[in-house]
Amino acid sequence: MRRTRSRSDSIREDEELRLPRPPGVFRRFWARHPVVADVLLAALCVLLTLTPAARLDALPEPWAVVRAIVWPLAVLAACATLLWRRRLPLLPAVAAYALDVFFLLAGSPGSSPLLLIAGFSLAVHGSSRAAWAAFGWGVAAVSAVAGALLLTGGVTLQSGLNTVLSTVVLGLIGTLIGVNVGNRQRYIDAVIDRSRQLLVERDQQAQLAAAAERARIAREMHDIVSHSLTVIVALSEGAAATPDHTQARAAASTAAETARSALTEMRSMLGVLRDDDSPLPLAPVEPAQPRETVEAAQRAGYPVTLTVTGTADVPPSVAHALGRIVQEGVTNAMRHAPAVSMIGVSIGYSDDEVRVEVVNDGVSGTDVGAGGFGLRGLTERAAHVHGRLHSGPDGPGRWRLHARLPLSPVVPATTPTPEDPS
Repeated sequence: MRRTRSRSDSIREDEELRLPRPPGVFRRFWARHPVVADVLLAALCVLLTLTPAARLDALPEPWAVVRAIVWPLAVLAACATLLWRRRLPLLPAVAAYALDVFFLLAGSPGSSPLLLIAGFSLAVHGSSRAAWAAFGWGVAAVSAVAGALLLTGGVTLQSGLNTVLSTVVLGLIGTLIGVNVGNRQRYIDAVIDRSRQLLVERDQQAQLAAAAERARIAREMHDIVSHSLTVIVALSEGAAATPDHTQARAAASTAAETARSALTEMRSMLGVLRDDDSPLPLAPVEPAQPRETVEAAQRAGYPVTLTVTGTADVPPSVAHALGRIVQEGVTNAMRHAPAVSMIGVSIGYSDDEVRVEVVNDGVSGTDVGAGGFGLRGLTERAAHVHGRLHSGPDGPGRWRLHARLPLSPVVPATTPTPEDPS
């Protein structure tokens, strides 16, 4: 559905653009009151056209009556078309040249100031091409009528030339001024429209950047809080359940260490939201290494194993995604597999990619993590480095998370598209 622009929207955009006020008191008045301006122009045109006609020589009785009635009506009708010069700019131009032809046929050769205003209006409110076309066709029509009347003796050579020359001069002046003003006005309108588009694009870019930053903070906070709290809960439950005071003390100490580490990471992450002038971390918070994640889960009493094959020089962005994938996979196994007896983490490096896999058993359902933010965040992380990630059941009671991350330098993807690796 197309959205209609309101006056308040235009005013707000003009305020943001900081457009200057139109110069001159009269120009601002005409801009605010276009109907009044058109009525005054029409009245002035009627006055300047009828005043010379009053000084014409008297005609014989029948023609004097005809001219006294028809002449003012024709002038009024032609000049009244100026009231539509903004919406139908071609109408006054046609009326102006038709009025000159009427003057020739009525035996009173001459031109009306309507030509000036009509040519100007057509060039400003229509187009330069239409103004020049109307000028050419109008002069040709007046010249043709004047030539025909000259051949038949309807007008003298001097009267015909005066009419044609006055038509050319008035029409040319109005068209030239209108073309100059119209082109400048259209250029200014195009610049203003482009500036408005840039304002809209700037706001859209700001909204996209804010949304991307919120998503990044949400992913980092989820990874920090989810993994750390899962380990702390497991250690606390183990400390409460064991009768061995030494093991309970060690579990409590490990839980406190995990909480302090999570608090440090969270403080570093929340630093980007501060408004003071202190230096803020612009890079993502460094995740725990896969080995540290596995050791933390082992200290919490979970049967986690780590297998690494091959070596490679991993870019920082891929290393960050790799660490978070392992962390989230192990955390989901600890949280959603109550009867887990095996959590296997395997990382394989090759020349062009790194493969990571987290497999666990003890799953009681098939919707593990389906409604949370963890797997969605991992999919976005993998897509950011042009990788692929898949997570789902792998047999009865088993869950498998598999990802393939390329090591070659690529431009980060803008739209995450998870794919099932084959």
